[in-house]
Amino acid sequence: MKKYLYILTVLMAFTSCKKFLDVKPTSQIEQDQLFENEQGFKEALNGVYTLCAGPSLYGESLTFGYLDVMAQNYDFTDVGYSNIASFNYTYVDLINRNTDIWNSGYRAIANCNYILNNIEKKKNLFTGHNYELIKGEALALRAYLHFDMLRMFAPSYKSKPNASGIPYVTSVTIKSTKFSTVSQALDSVITDLKTARTLFRSSDPIVSNYTVGYPGDDGSPEVSDPDLFMQNRRQRMNYFTACGELARAYLYKNDMVNSLAMANEVINSKRFPATNGTDFNQSDNTKKDRIFYKELISCWYINDNKDIKNYLLAAFAGDAPLFSPTSTQIDDIYESGADGADDWRYRQWFFKTKIGSSSIERALLQKYLTNTAPVKNLHPLVAPALRLSEMYYIAAEASFDTDPFKAMNYYNTVRRSRGIGNDLTEVPAKADFIDLLLKEARKEFYGESQIFYMYKRLNVPVKATSGISYPATDKIFVFPLPPDEEAFRNN
Repeated sequence: MKKYLYILTVLMAFTSCKKFLDVKPTSQIEQDQLFENEQGFKEALNGVYTLCAGPSLYGESLTFGYLDVMAQNYDFTDVGYSNIASFNYTYVDLINRNTDIWNSGYRAIANCNYILNNIEKKKNLFTGHNYELIKGEALALRAYLHFDMLRMFAPSYKSKPNASGIPYVTSVTIKSTKFSTVSQALDSVITDLKTARTLFRSSDPIVSNYTVGYPGDDGSPEVSDPDLFMQNRRQRMNYFTACGELARAYLYKNDMVNSLAMANEVINSKRFPATNGTDFNQSDNTKKDRIFYKELISCWYINDNKDIKNYLLAAFAGDAPLFSPTSTQIDDIYESGADGADDWRYRQWFFKTKIGSSSIERALLQKYLTNTAPVKNLHPLVAPALRLSEMYYIAAEASFDTDPFKAMNYYNTVRRSRGIGNDLTEVPAKADFIDLLLKEARKEFYGESQIFYMYKRLNVPVKATSGISYPATDKIFVFPLPPDEEAFRNN
């Protein structure tokens, strides 16, 4: 990996006070200034979340942008997005986007390492369980980011476990970090997550005596803690994020036993209640849950970012939206001619309209739109990081070989919670069951990008509703490294 000189931008989140400090690996004095007290560590950690919620990462590209375009969820007239949807990796915009994602991801990872490098030396600064909590969050963030870099820029574990993967960076240094194999990098992800999970178990308020709710009229304890740092645990890495991300990582490694165990730990916690149909189907937008907010295990807070809000408006609203699938495409994805007609997601997430003089009806995604002033839904604007429904999908896949009826129950549970009452009752062949899971996941993860990772992990073709099918090969699934990184993969 090439030698970066990373700069840490620290933002005091959730307050009107903003403090910016630069930390360079060449200046120990400046690091000492930042990490001279517990508050400095909190601010540094908030700075990492700010980087992650930016447009290069989960505030756009890795949620409702780049990857979701590659999942063939939209229809385009724009040349740039058409090139992205067709995996034209020689297109200059794709080269630039990949470079931006890579650089931003590793910049955030480096900032996690600054925290981890200093926290052991300053352990005596911390009160209560804040040492364990901050260290756990930094480790979980480092693992989460590396795992997504692995899922984008390296072959899948199922395809080539011993192929060159990504650099797994764990130290603050200007020296190059060698590339790990896919298997080695995945093991490092799991190790960091297991350590984070152990730290969270004794320190994270979400483990016990924590009630998930909306931060509005119901007085949710998620925003009532007098310590701002302890509020909104689902807008940060937390104990159940570590469990859920372990479920993802173990599934990626084809370790069904551990994947099922971690998914069930989240499910059986009963910490994340199913969204009430009244809240989701509410006609009053100021009282509407647009994204099954209570079911989010983790999310990225983007409510205060005007640039992202403007991007969402350009993408999904107005007279010339960038992402505008046809109504026929959405009807096909949500199977509206069959069970999908009753699907809450189909009925609530899309606004069907004709744009301009076009005779083609479009279906505009409403999932991330907020109201005009005063901006208020039942929840703030967030980008989902990990959902309860994904735990059910993982559990269904991981349990099918040993208990297909239990697997079907996991599958049916999500469908029922989305207004679909027609259960799967006959045990299908495994290949057919996986196909059913893919269809359901595509509906659930529309505008969230997770379905692209699922296609890659299972090594299945990426199919567009137009009938175009992109074969499951490394040519589409492995993003090219930034040009100035390519030489380091082979060294």
